[in-house]
Amino acid sequence: MTNKKWTSSLFSLFIYISFFLGACSQSAGVGESKLTRTPTSSPQSTSTPSLTNSPTQTPKNTLTPTMTLTPTITQKPTVTPTLTNPHSPTYDFPYVEVNVATAHCRYGPSKSFLHAADLYEGDHGEVRGRFIYSDWLYVKFDKLNYYCWVSPYVVDVQGDISNTSFVYYDLQSIGSFDLYEPAQIKEVYRRGDEVTIEWSQVNMTEDDDRGYLIVAFVCQDGAYLWWTKSFEDQYTTSYTVEDDGTCGLPSEGVLYTVEKHGFSEPVTIPWPQAQP
Repeated sequence: MTNKKWTSSLFSLFIYISFFLGACSQSAGVGESKLTRTPTSSPQSTSTPSLTNSPTQTPKNTLTPTMTLTPTITQKPTVTPTLTNPHSPTYDFPYVEVNVATAHCRYGPSKSFLHAADLYEGDHGEVRGRFIYSDWLYVKFDKLNYYCWVSPYVVDVQGDISNTSFVYYDLQSIGSFDLYEPAQIKEVYRRGDEVTIEWSQVNMTEDDDRGYLIVAFVCQDGAYLWWTKSFEDQYTTSYTVEDDGTCGLPSEGVLYTVEKHGFSEPVTIPWPQAQP
């Protein structure tokens, strides 16, 4: 009797434990279901995400350089240099000052040429040239608006004239050279070491009359000379000059008619050469 009761009690306990375990198992399944449900208000997308939808991140430490960081160079205007060289000396023309009471400035480099201007003591001018066959100077005097020739013996020279250029006279640029006809050569002959030149008279008014001028190269004592001779009036129509012919160069010359305004065209003198 006692064993039946123990067996019945044990069976009843077994039933009770089984019922309790089943209740716990059902309660745990209900909770899991609630945790895994997807809310209907935020449905999950079942589509495969595209790579193009993924944002591309640009590294923040990557810098693209710009040209604005480089300054623009503006060139300065081109400056044309002048020809003045501060290390090169500027040439100063020598100058002269008349040292006699009165003197003449002439249209050629000897006393035989026509008077060009009166000079007085203290007159000042610049030397612009010199003559190769004489020591006369070509001067622009301050008081004159033209150039003329002056003897170095009537002026004081300041400066070095050795670098001054040689210039030649131009008688055809003076006055009205065609106002009177040139004289005509009549005869030229030699007698030993002398040459005589004869020419025709040119009729000029007394006011205009300044005679004639011979410019020649002659040989005297072995020296080949630039030689000039003037005549005061129209009435002197012949002249004899020494020319010994020992220089080895031919003598030659020209004749001008001179009036107060200027010179006629030159006439060539047919110079007789000396016989060896």
